[in-house]
Amino acid sequence: MPTSALILSAAILIGVFTSDLGRRKIGIHRVLRPLLIAGSAGALYLTGFATGGSGLAIELAGTGVGAVLGLLVARLMRVESDPDSGVTVSQAGAGYALVWIAVVGARLAFIYGSQHWFSAELGSWMLAHHVTADALTDALVLMALAMTSTRTLSLLIRSRARTSGRLDDVRVADASM
Repeated sequence: MPTSALILSAAILIGVFTSDLGRRKIGIHRVLRPLLIAGSAGALYLTGFATGGSGLAIELAGTGVGAVLGLLVARLMRVESDPDSGVTVSQAGAGYALVWIAVVGARLAFIYGSQHWFSAELGSWMLAHHVTADALTDALVLMALAMTSTRTLSLLIRSRARTSGRLDDVRVADASM
């Protein structure tokens, strides 16, 4: 398995867990940090986008799946105003962590499987559909970055809605799941 995949996966899990698990204040650094990390990771790990065909479709699908997963984990975070300080906080629990672990584990299992379990079948499929290894790699990276970015942007939007008073309750799901 490529070391870069392990590093990116570990960085995502460590970053998400340290910033989101438990009750955390939502501030500008909390929102900007993951977006800057995602941008840096994208610049480092994205090899070059496919400009058409199946490669582009795979990259767009990876981005779309990541965005949907980002919305899913965002739903597992509660956003509320702290009654004592009035500061907007989020709370995420075990359900939130388990989804992140499952997604990262599935991505790593696919990467490992593509090299050890089903490399011939995947190679044949990629050849038949004109998908390069770079496009497949980019799709997996884009999925991870879209998931992180969507979760962060959802947190920002919900936090702003909470502080502006436009919503009475932006808690979507109980984070104690």
